Amino acid sequence: MSSSKRRRQNERASSKQRRFTVRGVRRDQVDMGKLSKALIGLAEAEAERQAQAEHTRTAKAIKHEAPDSSDKPARPAGDAHD
Repeated sequence: MSSSKRRRQNERASSKQRRFTVRGVRRDQVDMGKLSKALIGLAEAEAERQAQAEHTRTAKAIKHEAPDSSDKPARPAGDAHD
């Protein structure tokens, strides 16, 4: 394998693990547009997380629920198969 090909594969692998640093900048006026977009994004992410957790809980409860004999429809009296 050539060294340039190896280098490209390493670059792709490391790009998935990037770390970002964010620094705040003090301003006289607050940018309400940016602040509101950030807040809405956080609220949407939290709602999605809660919905996913609820779906997982519901799916697990249904999966582990024992079948109830009362759910079976009653057979008519003349259809005895025993």
